[in-house]
Amino acid sequence: MLDTILGILRSTGIAALAADPELLIKTLLMYVIVGVLVYLAVVKKFEPLLLLPIAFGMLLANLPGTEMMHMELFLGNELDIDRVIREGGFLDYLYLGVKLGIYPSLIFIGIGAMTDFSPLIANPVSLLIGAGAQTGVFVAFSGALLIGFVPMAAAAIGIIGGADGPTAIYVTKTLAPILLGPIAVAAYSYMALIPMIQPPLMKLLTTRRERAIVMKTLRPVSKLEKVIFPVMITVIVFLIMPSAVPLVGCLMFGNLLNVSGVTDRLSKTAQNELINIVTIFLGVSVGATANASTFLSLETLSIICLGLVSFLISTCGGLLTAKLLNLLTGGKINPLIGSAGVSAVPMAARVSQMVGQKENPSNFLLMHAMGPNVAGVIGSAVAAGVFLSWFA
Repeated sequence: MLDTILGILRSTGIAALAADPELLIKTLLMYVIVGVLVYLAVVKKFEPLLLLPIAFGMLLANLPGTEMMHMELFLGNELDIDRVIREGGFLDYLYLGVKLGIYPSLIFIGIGAMTDFSPLIANPVSLLIGAGAQTGVFVAFSGALLIGFVPMAAAAIGIIGGADGPTAIYVTKTLAPILLGPIAVAAYSYMALIPMIQPPLMKLLTTRRERAIVMKTLRPVSKLEKVIFPVMITVIVFLIMPSAVPLVGCLMFGNLLNVSGVTDRLSKTAQNELINIVTIFLGVSVGATANASTFLSLETLSIICLGLVSFLISTCGGLLTAKLLNLLTGGKINPLIGSAGVSAVPMAARVSQMVGQKENPSNFLLMHAMGPNVAGVIGSAVAAGVFLSWFA
């Protein structure tokens, strides 16, 4: 009887934590991080659809003894699915969708179905702003190399600057899966903090006169243009950067479902049920990669700092590109739309609108900013394709 009672006590979570004081301290620190993410999601409402599943995935992965996640099963050059099925836990099965690249691509279908590319079609020069906003990706990549990260890890860190969570996950799961936890947390956290991070840079790099520029209304875009655009972009990206097609192709497929006018049911499913279900699976499984033994390290701190630098430089790159275009067009482009060149749709465009309207209440920049914003989605996917073609 006594042996039975002792066996039950040894199997408790309290016993698992008490057996290793160092693990206990690290686990408690992880619970603090989980608490911060939950606070940002629930109280501050910063990207709650993403941060809350990530936070709970982190909680599940840091409950000693539950054996729900075994990251070591996914770190080899070849994925042994039979071994995952034999030895894995619940979160290992969910993580297969990340490792196989299924979740990010499915999410891009939903994003495409929700995205209006009309501002980009009406003003193609927005593509240049979206490209300029990828500057931080390559600067952070170089910085990560300089401080000692291997090239594949440096590429995964750099992509944080694109402010595109699914793209960051897609690159990291291929090039540096052990870093998926900190990179995902950094990417989604900076996306959530865009309203706090970008306005000071926007005011620093633009003059009051530039911020007050009123842009002309965009021309109407025909249905034919809307239908041709996703097909054309998919083909162009294939010709230039085939490794970016899984993301860009899914993005454009989702958009085609929306603009075609004949697949409303599929478009609504992609915008709602599909993206909601996949977001739950993606968030929980990505959060589960952040266990105490790998997350709490100097490496993680370096990733968070480099990710912030990457995001700041990407914002500056977009702003400076828009300033240059403003100069070349004789003052017709408000440089504030350059900050929307990062891929956080539509939050970055809303920030451009907010800052511009504070300077000039009659200024409506939202639709103009959406052009660079959706161009940034394409740009970040292409940047991901560049890294994957180099290192994968």
